[in-house]
Amino acid sequence: MNENKEAVKGKAFDLSGLVKYQKGNVVSKEIINKKIGTVTVFSFDKGEGLSEHVAPFDALVQILDGKVRVEIAGKPHIVKKGEFIILPAGKPHALYSITKWKMLLVMIRAK
Repeated sequence: MNENKEAVKGKAFDLSGLVKYQKGNVVSKEIINKKIGTVTVFSFDKGEGLSEHVAPFDALVQILDGKVRVEIAGKPHIVKKGEFIILPAGKPHALYSITKWKMLLVMIRAK
């Protein structure tokens, strides 16, 4: 994918193919960055994840490959390829790998 975000408009892409796995790392590719929100694709090697944090707005996480344990306010959810989960604003959440995995993260900022 061309680094110029304008160059991708109006073209079809395989989201999962936009980021490759890298041993021991998290890789991300931002697709959209606007005042109202962002769309980013991530890959996580097995053992990688996101530590617990709180966001001021809802976030949609769609799993593109693999399987992940998502904890929202201490409650675990297993989310796998083809599924999505919404992380509610103001609730602590964390994502822990079960396998290596990829996700699409869509964050829309509240007014």
